[in-house]
This record gives sequence, C-alpha cells and structure tokens, in this order.
Amino acid sequence: MTRTVAGRISNLYARRVFLARHGLAGEAASDLAAAIAQIGFVQIDSIATVERAHHMILSARRKTYRPRHLTALLERDRLLFEHWTHDAAAIPTEFYPYWRLRFARDEARLRARWRRNRRDDFEALLEDVLAHVRSDGAVMSRDVGAAEARGGGGWWDWHPSKTALEFLWRTGALAVTGRRGFQKVFDLTERVISAETLAMRPSVEETVEWACASALDRLGFATTGEIAAFWDIVTPAESKAWAQGRLGADLVEVEVEGASGEVRRMLARPDILDVAADAPAPPGGLRVISPFDPALRDRRRAEWLFGFRYRIEVFVPAAKRQYGYYVFPLLEGDRLVGRIDMKRDGPAGPLRVKAFWLEAGVELGKGRMARLESELRRVARFAGADGVVYEDGWARSAV
Repeated sequence: MTRTVAGRISNLYARRVFLARHGLAGEAASDLAAAIAQIGFVQIDSIATVERAHHMILSARRKTYRPRHLTALLERDRLLFEHWTHDAAAIPTEFYPYWRLRFARDEARLRARWRRNRRDDFEALLEDVLAHVRSDGAVMSRDVGAAEARGGGGWWDWHPSKTALEFLWRTGALAVTGRRGFQKVFDLTERVISAETLAMRPSVEETVEWACASALDRLGFATTGEIAAFWDIVTPAESKAWAQGRLGADLVEVEVEGASGEVRRMLARPDILDVAADAPAPPGGLRVISPFDPALRDRRRAEWLFGFRYRIEVFVPAAKRQYGYYVFPLLEGDRLVGRIDMKRDGPAGPLRVKAFWLEAGVELGKGRMARLESELRRVARFAGADGVVYEDGWARSAV
C-alpha cells in the first residue's frame, strides 16, 4: 500500500465520528428499522439484570423505544432476521443475501468443530429434523427429539436433534421465525424470508465488497482487521486485499489519535477529514450503555479510542471480579466516564443501584449527579421498575 497519509484526526473528533456512526451522537433515526441499519446489527443476549441487551442497546438511542417494537420488526414485518455476526444478532433483512457466504463457510467449520466436541451423530438427524419442520411447521428444540437424553444446560449438552436444528439454522436451511420465552422458534427459511430476497445471490466478490465497504462506513475509520471483524463474514486476508485494490481511489490512509495520544494509521473514505470537522458533539447527558453495545463490541478499539477498559465479568468467579457480575458503562457526551452495577429487583421492584464508579479524574459534582439520577429514572421506567434505590456505599472510588 502507498504510505501517503491524507491527514490527522484528533482524538476528540475521532470519538465524535465513531459515536455518530453508531447512532450515539443524538436521538437515532425516527424509524427503528433505519436506526438498526445505521449501526448494522443489534446483538441479542439473554441476560436481563435490568433488561436484555438488545433492548438496552436500542433504548440508549431512542427514548420512546419499547421491546415490542423490535419484536414487530422481527416477527411481523420481517424487516430484520436473526443470525450471527460475532454473536447472535438482529440484522436488517435487506442484508440477508450476503449471509449466504457465511452459511457456506459455517457449514464446513461447524461440521468439523461439532464432530470434535460432541459424542452423538447429529448429522444423521439433519434430514429427519428438516422433514419434520417441513411437514409439521415451526418448532422449538423441545418439539424434536422427544426420546433423546437431555443434558444440564450448555451447548455441549444439547440433545442431538437440537444440535441438528441449530446447525440447519446456522447454515441457512432454517430461519428463526420468533422467540417464545426467549427460546428460538425455527421454520423453513422460505417461510420466513421473502422469495425476492432469497432470489438474490451475490458472488463471493460482491459479498466481500459489500461487507468491507459497509463495515468501514459504520466504523468511520478502521484497520483491515477491524473491517473484517465487524460482520465476521469475510477473512482478514480478503479485507486486506479489498483495501489494497482501492487505496488511493475510494480509500485513503489517515492518522487517528487515540485517547493516550498514540497515533494509528487507518483506512477511511476520502472525505473523512471534512466529516470529522463537521462531526456533531453528542448530547451532554449521561447514558447507560449495554456491555454488548455495538460501540463497545471491539473492546480493544474502545479502550484505544476512549481510554476505557471494559471486560464483562459474568463468567468470572465473584471473589475475583474487579467490578461486578454485569456492569453497565456510562457515556457522557463523547466520553465514557464511569460504570454502574445495578439490577431490577424483581418484576415489580425498584431498580437497585449496588455500586457506581467514575473513571479516574472524573468528579461526581452536583450537575453530574443530577444527570445520573435523571438517566437512572429513565432506565427504571423503561425496565418497568418501581423507582430507583441506592444501596449503602454505592458511590465507589475509581478502581
């Protein structure tokens, strides 16, 4: 690649560009489907200490958002489909044709991995399970393999027919038509995705072009590795080759300053310096951010750009946790300024604040406290909690 650099973006304006691309520079688009398309996808997660991650992600961007709105887009309007990026996610259905490459690659990858890790022959059940769905309609895992032994919970304990269902979904033969009690409901893909969408069959080259270009447009600036990781459809080598073929035409290299002052060379569109100069300052209020928010998905990028180190501690033994089981980052303007450990106390109880930490150098003055209280009242209303309760010693010093 040529080493000509188009210019430098300061850390302040880099943060603003990144937050704007992620719908966090103000109220997101008035249309929910458009808002999701803007950020690319919404990760789906089952943990609901306050509310499930996908709902918290959208609530942070739209004050009027309610969980039923996402359900309607997925199950009624079919404007979203559920599949994988780096994890399970709700994705605009208009992007579905580009997942065909993912289906094909996952088929070989999952066959090899699940053959190694499982003792049963789930592959022998694929045709039977598919025939069952075809004749009997949509199913959950409990509807197949009734005579098969059930395990204790993890994916390695799936009964063979459930494994077959998941494999058929991950490789495109089945689609998720809805969820019941957070359990996936599977049906034939042609009953969920429109014939018009299924008729679109982009080539590998077209998929690589779309995946790389659309990832960069949602990141603002990125390395080829970050571009490949965004959708997790193409390989780092494909992303690098894509960039090499366009640098100097519709791509430039730009220097981007991190939170510590470290400067990295990254790829961007040719107008990135003008875009950065015009990037809006996000609202100054505090916002609770889901640990699975797209803006934090790449933990290393978030740490470099915001100086904010975040690790989810759900699977860390309680005695070894630095902060807590499920701690929410706090965004204030264009900075990540703290984190909060809180939980909805039962279906009709209050939002209970267990602990709150500000980042080093950030003070809890009267104004910031008022902004925090306002945001927590909003989150409590959204989650259906009965007010906010602060436990003794909730305000902690920076760790």
